[in-house]
Amino acid sequence: TCDGGINCPSRHLTDVDTNAWYHQSVDYVVENGLMLGISDTAFGPNLATSRGMIVTLLYRLEDEPASNSACPFDDVAVGSYYEDAITWAAANNIVVGDGNTKVGPDNLITREQMITILYRYAKLKGYDTSASADISIFSDAAQISDWALDAIKWACSEELIKGDGVKLTPQNNATRCEAATILMRFCELIK
Repeated sequence: TCDGGINCPSRHLTDVDTNAWYHQSVDYVVENGLMLGISDTAFGPNLATSRGMIVTLLYRLEDEPASNSACPFDDVAVGSYYEDAITWAAANNIVVGDGNTKVGPDNLITREQMITILYRYAKLKGYDTSASADISIFSDAAQISDWALDAIKWACSEELIKGDGVKLTPQNNATRCEAATILMRFCELIK
C-alpha cells in the first residue's frame, strides 16, 4: 500500500487519488515506465485510451524492439509516438487493422478490443492462454463480439478483468486507470 508520500511513484500526479482503487496500478505503470502522465502533473485516470496508446504500452513492455518492416497502415503518421509500436504489433499479428490499410490509432479503444490485443500479445510471448471462465454470470455477456470472446474468457479466468460483479461493459471505452490496472495484473501474472 502507498500513502502518497515521498516514496509514491505517482506523487507528482495531482489527479491520482491515493484512496482510489487504481492508485497502486498507476504507481506500478509510472514506476516501470509503461505509462506516463498526460502532463507533468496529471495522469488523466478517467480519460479514455486510444488504440495507439495500448499498443505503445505493450511495445514498452517488450523493451521497444526494432522492426525491419514498414508500417502497413496508411493512417499511422510517420514520426508519430505510436508508429514504431504499431509497426511492431502489425508484424507480430497483435493488431490486424480493418482490412483496408487502416488501424485507427487515434480511435478510442473499447475494453474488448484492449483485451483482445493483450490476448494476442500473450499468445505471441508463448504464455498459456488456454484458461476460460464462464462469463454467463455477467448480464452483458451477449454484448461481447464473437472475435473477442476467447480473449474475454481468458482475461476473466486470469482475473485481468473482473467487471463490477454484474457487467463487463465490453463495448465501453477503456480508461487510462483501467488500462493501468489490467497491465499491472498482466505483468504480475507472467512474473
